[in-house]
Amino acid sequence: MRLGIVSDTHGHADHTRPAIRLLESLQVDHVLHCGDIGSAEVVEMFAAWPTHFVFGNCDYQQAELTQAIQAADQTCHGLFGDLEFEGVKIALLHSHDRRRFQQVLDDPEYQVVCYGHTHIAESEHRGGKLVLNPGALYRAAKHSIAVLELPAIEVTIVAL
Repeated sequence: MRLGIVSDTHGHADHTRPAIRLLESLQVDHVLHCGDIGSAEVVEMFAAWPTHFVFGNCDYQQAELTQAIQAADQTCHGLFGDLEFEGVKIALLHSHDRRRFQQVLDDPEYQVVCYGHTHIAESEHRGGKLVLNPGALYRAAKHSIAVLELPAIEVTIVAL
């Protein structure tokens, strides 16, 4: 299974379109959005895949975003997503709540932690788990996404 992972779109459809085209070319099966979605327009852009969304610190209109996510027949996890694909447990969050982020990093239940907020792509192994930030699609020196192959837990950061 191939997961596309994105973050920090901040409502900017023009920055999100190249990522959508890339996800299409990479033939991902699902998409995870690590927060700071920003607009219903961005939500609608992910209609081609089952997509899981969490909120970030700049998602001020959470009720409207929740409605847009539900209307698009996608999944809204609020501030935290507890996911499992191919037997791999994944934590999905934005990481602006540093205490919660540290709790997830310390939790042996998760094999992968996907997060956003920093606008910096990162992929490293900590304490036996993959800690992954796909980077950002807005306000980043280089825009990027990540692709995660499961169950092998192999990640690639892809610059746009």
